[in-house]
Amino acid sequence: MRKTQRLATLGAMAALVVTLGACSNSERPSTAAPSTGAPATMSAPASAAAASTGVTTAADVFGPSCSALPKGSEPGSLDAMGPQPVATAASTNPLLTTLVSAVGKVPGLADTLNAAPALTVYAPVNTAFEKIPADTLNSVLNDQAKLGALLSYHVSGTRYDKNGLLAAGTTTELAGGTVKVGGSGDAITLTGGNGQAANVVCGNIPTSNATVFAIDSVLMPAS
Repeated sequence: MRKTQRLATLGAMAALVVTLGACSNSERPSTAAPSTGAPATMSAPASAAAASTGVTTAADVFGPSCSALPKGSEPGSLDAMGPQPVATAASTNPLLTTLVSAVGKVPGLADTLNAAPALTVYAPVNTAFEKIPADTLNSVLNDQAKLGALLSYHVSGTRYDKNGLLAAGTTTELAGGTVKVGGSGDAITLTGGNGQAANVVCGNIPTSNATVFAIDSVLMPAS
């Protein structure tokens, strides 16, 4: 039953990502996930995997908001999150409480993220959601299909660290479509399909199956 639920959830995400066009402008998304099995983007291409695994440690994090994380072995600290799968790790991160609540509204999504072998997650911090007009945000939060599509647009099935992102230039998202990577050094920007950019405020956050980049705006796909 869990496998069926996960496949149904991801299928709905990919199929309905275009419904977010009201929040975006124009750019054609890339090919959606296959109709059966895990999305093709769940596994890194052989060439990318050979170049870098994208795995990070607590020593690799960067960004002004990293200092807001708990210290030592406290829940939500880098040491505590590192051994945990990404959805579990995020659930204790004080920067991501709104995101975690949104993930919980999509049945099976947290389990799917935890079970994936290697991901890059763009995680909007709490204040990122406050930038969205209240009526638009509430509309998406109350629609599981739209919400699942939006959240899966923030996940790539290839695991990257900061240097890997800069070298790649773009990432392909589980919902379809791409995110452009810009900047240099520790000043990294991510641009969604609608042209709106987000800044990485705490990057290279390690979890057991994903590298997380906390961002200051919600990414929107192309219509």
